[in-house]
Amino acid sequence: MKQIVCIVCPNSCHLQIDEKTYQVTGQLCSHGIAYAKQELIDPKRTLTSSVKTIYKSHPIVSVRTDGEISKSIIPQVLTALRQIVIDKPLPRGSVIIDNVSDSGINIITTTTLDGE
Repeated sequence: MKQIVCIVCPNSCHLQIDEKTYQVTGQLCSHGIAYAKQELIDPKRTLTSSVKTIYKSHPIVSVRTDGEISKSIIPQVLTALRQIVIDKPLPRGSVIIDNVSDSGINIITTTTLDGE
């Protein structure tokens, strides 16, 4: 039995998951079942980070995934982000990496980079 705390809704249910049958107990709503199974099979997270720029007034710009990616590829994505240096002004929501690590998810800016 694996035990996790559900983070989908404010109830913060303490879930128990049978790792062989995927039977979930302890949930107060239906979201807990789906969350527990996802956590057991392929846990996913939204990644937030920053990338370098060429601008002294804004040496970094914050970025995030536009959806959830598998936890297993987070180190690979962070390595890719360390290689990027932005050299032009960008509006908020600009795609920095399209389809990062073949996940179907993009890395986007979360703020506007003026380039001053």
